[in-house]
Amino acid sequence: MRALLAFCLTFTLWAAVWLSGPVSAQEAQLYVQIEAHPNLREAEGRARAYGGILPDINGFRVSGGWYSLALGPYPEAEARATLRRLRSEGLIPRDSYVSDGGTYRDRFWPVGVVTPAVPEVPPAVASSEPATSDASAGVPPVAEAQPDPEPVEETPREARRSESLLTRDEKKELQRALQWFGYYTAAIDGSYGRGTRASMQAWQRQAAVDATGVLTTRQRALLMEEYRAAQAALGLGELVQQQAGVAMTAPMGLVTFDRVEAPFVHYFPKEDSGVRLSLISQAGDRATLGGLYEILQTLEIVPTEGERAKARDSFRIRGEAPGTTTEVFATLEDGHIFGYLLTWPDAQETAAARALASMDETLRKIGPPLPADEGFDPGTQSFDMVSGLEVRKPRRSASGFFVDGSGRVVTAAANVSGCGRITLDRLHEASISYTGDGIAVLRPTGRLAPVEVARLAPSEGRLRSRVSVGGFPFGGVLGAATLSFGSLEDVRGLDGDEDLLRLSVSAQEGDVGGPVLDGAGRVTGMLLPAPPTGDRALPTDVAFAAKASALRTALQAAGVSVSTAEASATIAPEDLTTRAVGMTVLVSCWD
Repeated sequence: MRALLAFCLTFTLWAAVWLSGPVSAQEAQLYVQIEAHPNLREAEGRARAYGGILPDINGFRVSGGWYSLALGPYPEAEARATLRRLRSEGLIPRDSYVSDGGTYRDRFWPVGVVTPAVPEVPPAVASSEPATSDASAGVPPVAEAQPDPEPVEETPREARRSESLLTRDEKKELQRALQWFGYYTAAIDGSYGRGTRASMQAWQRQAAVDATGVLTTRQRALLMEEYRAAQAALGLGELVQQQAGVAMTAPMGLVTFDRVEAPFVHYFPKEDSGVRLSLISQAGDRATLGGLYEILQTLEIVPTEGERAKARDSFRIRGEAPGTTTEVFATLEDGHIFGYLLTWPDAQETAAARALASMDETLRKIGPPLPADEGFDPGTQSFDMVSGLEVRKPRRSASGFFVDGSGRVVTAAANVSGCGRITLDRLHEASISYTGDGIAVLRPTGRLAPVEVARLAPSEGRLRSRVSVGGFPFGGVLGAATLSFGSLEDVRGLDGDEDLLRLSVSAQEGDVGGPVLDGAGRVTGMLLPAPPTGDRALPTDVAFAAKASALRTALQAAGVSVSTAEASATIAPEDLTTRAVGMTVLVSCWD
């Protein structure tokens, strides 16, 4: 009889389940955790700001006195899709992640809402049959399903024990993840010392959990999930350029291949990322590396402000300008110079910082350098381009000349008026130490060693005597100074100015500020800009120069001791050219 009763009871329960249809587990409801703040006022302000652009914004108190902001809740698939979409659109921080809400406590936002953080399981659909009492039917009541308890977090001792089971590579990967998010700055060595522990504490504080300095199994999994999601959003992947013999991990989600033009392999922005990448690959030695270091700083894509560091076999350049930043790194290894040039807008600052860490760690040579003529197209050559990259152009360029062994330069004041920056030969920074009577004296920021230094003539010279003017008639296009020949026509200006020489010489605008030399190679003056003539038109070969005596006065005022050459013997034309070219310098004015 008991057996029969048990069978009937079992059958009744089975039938009830079968007739009610299939039972499905309640789908997990997750949040997109976006920020955490140490005080309520700040958190409410941020919640209010987010509320204007994002739906479903919630604020919860969490342990440690922090206040978290989260979106949701959503079904798991929707939560992860929302995280990816909002991160890619830049609407939420890149380190946002999916959370189960297990650490959330009282809700403080929206104001006045007191519903629990984790959604309750919805009640069962009411039956159309009249309710009956299980007790009256003789059937024991079925216990109501209870939600799963929150997972119990590991204690610090348990966390250390689980951490000890990690391999060295797994420990390194955790350091890389902490480094990626800006918490860790030391070497990736798999050894957990003070630096690693401090970075773990910083991550835990940001995650609003107890800052023990030891990540639990669950926290490690969350950190790595965030790390992989952030890498995927950046498109960080292996770049192998066999043609250039270079490989590294690069932000391939932000750039796309453009072309090869030695010594570069160019990658342009993908879609609207604004990020540009150029691999560097060329054969050379330390002198070649030094030359590359100088040339790269003349490019438009490398801003003039920012840190520069040059070592024996490598260099790094950081160029910073409003709205854009460029990082350049190159190293020399076994006759192969290789590296990269990465440029990004301000909006990509976080992505660039994370990409650079991976690029520096993984950059390596995998084959021979690019041939010197790879990608060379004679028809596209331009003085204003270096292998496809535009050279920075000054506002104006003219001439000057060295007047002492430390590299100080005399030029026309008009050449350097209103300049944001002044350079000598486009490489060396300089500042104005004196200006007056149309003459400027420049001081280089670093010590230079000129090939030749001007020696002033004691007098103006004889009328109709032969003179030459050193200068850059085409603004440096020719690469070196040239000489223009003419004659001394008068030892005063047209209006009788005793400080001027009048010359007959076919000089160009780029020659202004250059030295005027006599046949003995002595400097008798400095070429000045053409004076305003009003309605009068002067012959094209008429030019004016400040006398050596006026130059001497300006140099004394600037504290420069300049030598005077007494000898007057004429020197050979080739020696005159060598002396003039050696002392003449390109003076460039930049915005």
